Amino acid sequence: MATKTASLILTGGDLRFEATSGSGHTIVLDDRHGDSAMRPAELIPIAVAGCTAMDVISILRKKRQPVDRYEIRASGHQEDDHPNAFTRVDVVHVVEGIGIDPDAVRRAIELSATKYCSVGATLSSGGVEIHHAYVLRDGSGEGPTTEVVVTGPHQAPAATAAMAGRQPTPTAT
Repeated sequence: MATKTASLILTGGDLRFEATSGSGHTIVLDDRHGDSAMRPAELIPIAVAGCTAMDVISILRKKRQPVDRYEIRASGHQEDDHPNAFTRVDVVHVVEGIGIDPDAVRRAIELSATKYCSVGATLSSGGVEIHHAYVLRDGSGEGPTTEVVVTGPHQAPAATAAMAGRQPTPTAT
């Protein structure tokens, strides 16, 4: 079992902290009043997007898909009342390149959401619902947003593996 660590030090202002990960990398955190860095809650959609992005691009490269550009758009939805818990995260994978197989993109996203992404698995096993979709651009413009898979809430990613085989459903952008 792996252990991830973090250390935070108050560095100035009312709530400005420098966070250092166990791997030695740092980021700065602040609140809306200091407004000099990211807020801690902003890291939730960033973490989900980063985790799934690394999975998806790795899988697409292994499948030799001609990806010219890859962008992740993530938005986290929080409750209005304290503790402002996240209830949903929407992740849209924007994949650009000529000749990319939509089935390869769909499958890469499914594998990330249901098997590989530890951040998504952690959140969706709790109270957060995570929606994964993609947009494929082939040089002639942006296609429709296509939903791939939904994980959570209170559901282990393995439980969504059966859903992963269903056909994607295009939705309005």
